Amino acid sequence: MDLGIAGKTALVGGASKGLGYGCALALVREGVNVVIVARGAEALESARAQLLQERANPDSFVKAVAVDITTQQGREAVFSECRDYDIVVTNAGGPPPGDFRDWDRDQWIKAVDANMLTPIELIKATVDSMAERGFGRIVNITSSAVKAPIDILGLSNGARSGLTGFVAGVARSGIAAKGVTINNLLPGSFDTDRLRSNIALTASKTGKDVEAVRDARTATIPARRLGNAEEFGAICAFLCSVQAGYITGQNVLADGGAYPGTF
Repeated sequence: MDLGIAGKTALVGGASKGLGYGCALALVREGVNVVIVARGAEALESARAQLLQERANPDSFVKAVAVDITTQQGREAVFSECRDYDIVVTNAGGPPPGDFRDWDRDQWIKAVDANMLTPIELIKATVDSMAERGFGRIVNITSSAVKAPIDILGLSNGARSGLTGFVAGVARSGIAAKGVTINNLLPGSFDTDRLRSNIALTASKTGKDVEAVRDARTATIPARRLGNAEEFGAICAFLCSVQAGYITGQNVLADGGAYPGTF
């Protein structure tokens, strides 16, 4: 399927590896110009080199900006590289797991800043120009924990739920009639560094072997496997497509069927 977005320009956060890289990969394969962002310059440049090899259009660009996008300076650097984006994929690293009794105010503020306020700032900076051009796609990578909270991920549960509430309103504002969609993409258990660190934490807390914890996690998923970044990216690319223009304000869950609810 031709997604109709060749020649568009996308900003993808957290794109040096994992789910962010998977989204950037799917977009460059559709002929999209991509600006990738992450904090680690070496890993980001390696990702850029890989993405250049995957371009559907050899004339499309892949630019890398090694900054912390959760800071004002980082966002200014991103917009100095390119002013107008047709597609924005927000994705900042999730806050650390742990026991809520151990978190102080500064840790809560940091989590909210990264996983709620940063996406909101990126939406604010891009949505009006998208509306003026008559096309825009914003996809926020959040977490399946928004629908089914995980006790050790309280910082993430709280911050991402706040973003979800904000998006529910703004996605249904006047921009919806101007070709701009905003959706949240909720990953379940994907084989990423983030999941591996969470499994290691669970193993250390329970005294179980890491592989045993991983197998137990996989056994709870009807698909009986972990997801991979490439298939996650394909879902993201579809939400960015022309064909997805009637989908907005939604929380799209990609979890292999793990969420047990009807709605």
